[in-house]
This record gives sequence, C-alpha cells and structure tokens, in this order.
Amino acid sequence: MFQGSSALTLDVKGRVSIPTRHRDALISQVEGRLTLTRHPDGCLLVYPRTVWEQRRTQIATFPMSARSLQRLLLGSAQDVEMDGSGRILISPELRSAAGLVREVMLLGMGSHFELWDAAEWSRREAEDLAKGMSDALENFSF
Repeated sequence: MFQGSSALTLDVKGRVSIPTRHRDALISQVEGRLTLTRHPDGCLLVYPRTVWEQRRTQIATFPMSARSLQRLLLGSAQDVEMDGSGRILISPELRSAAGLVREVMLLGMGSHFELWDAAEWSRREAEDLAKGMSDALENFSF
C-alpha cells in the first residue's frame, strides 16, 4: 500500500525520482516496471505494472457510454521502467496533458500514485477542503 505525499522536481529531460520509501517496494514487487496514464482530474496515474494490467482489463470492458474515459485511460497509457537511479521518464505528451513543468507532488493512493503539478495540487486541495466532508463519510470516524 502506497501512502503519503512527496514534493519532487522534474529534471530537464522530464524525469522524476521515485522516493526511496516507494522505490524499494516497486523494485521488489514489479522490478521497477510502471505504467503512466492520464486521470480525468488533470493529474497522471502511476501504476505498478501488475496493478495496471488488472485495471486495464477492467477498463477494456467499460460500456460504450464510457468510451471517452476508455480513450483517455487506455489511449494515454505508457509503460516505463525505473532506471538505476530510481527515476522514471515522463513523456512530453503526458507532461503537457497534466501541466507538469518542474515542481510536482507524488501522492500515494493505496495501490497506485497520483502525480500532480505542485501548484495545481495546492489549489485543488484547498478547493476540496473548502467543500467540506462528503456524504460518503457519514459513517466514518477519524
């Protein structure tokens, strides 16, 4: 399970270093093989390859009414591998789609990660917190 957030910096080639606390698990679980794709909220999703393969099968069975989401997720998916320094290369197309320029935030979301432009994440987080708690949390206690 991946959790927590990490402030990271894209290098001039569009690479980002996976934090050590996640890197070791990703190397042992999937040999550093990941899949990146777009999220409808504007960030990138970063999946360990085996998790992505399960999600990909689910996405492929979406009904025709969800074709646009299928195109976004499957049509944007790119397989990457961590290099010897624990970095992954994010393609120019995916960087552009998510507005990633330099400062980014990597959020552990359990089975996968979200990768956000840092300024957009701050704006989004403030907006979400201002909305208050969702009805989905009625029966949840902290």
